Amino acid sequence: MIEVKVRNGEPVDRALKRLKKKLKDEAVLDSVRQRRYFVPKSEKRKKAKQNAYYAQLMKEYNNK
Repeated sequence: MIEVKVRNGEPVDRALKRLKKKLKDEAVLDSVRQRRYFVPKSEKRKKAKQNAYYAQLMKEYNNK
């Protein structure tokens, strides 16, 4: 469980910002969004293939 303690004299806004950063770093919200609805394995494979293709393109583009 992710926990953020508010420091002495720290604004709540800043503590919320730290909490959001921790959530993003650990991909908590992404996993929650993925579990909202059922995705068949074929769709997962298709998406993974697309992501790999895009990553390869970016890798080639950045190496130029």
